[in-house]
Amino acid sequence: MAIKQGHRASPWPFLAMIGMAGCFFLYAASGLLAPWYGVVLLMAIWVALFVVATRWWTPHPARTLLLPLIAVVLWFAVLTAGEALFDWTA
Repeated sequence: MAIKQGHRASPWPFLAMIGMAGCFFLYAASGLLAPWYGVVLLMAIWVALFVVATRWWTPHPARTLLLPLIAVVLWFAVLTAGEALFDWTA
């Protein structure tokens, strides 16, 4: 989808991708707290959120800002649930 003449590109998706890049390091470093299958689950979640961010880039640029926040909440929830239910410890 091309940007219409006279319209500027929105800065929000760029900020969202910076946030997603920061979240990637949280997810990738989770190997210190979770077993390999937990890290695989987390990376699959991150990839799914990244795909949504790229799909929303042009049609919904402001919505992309929610995705890094959702990513952090999901990361925390999965690690907390893994610790409580499966005794994942460092």
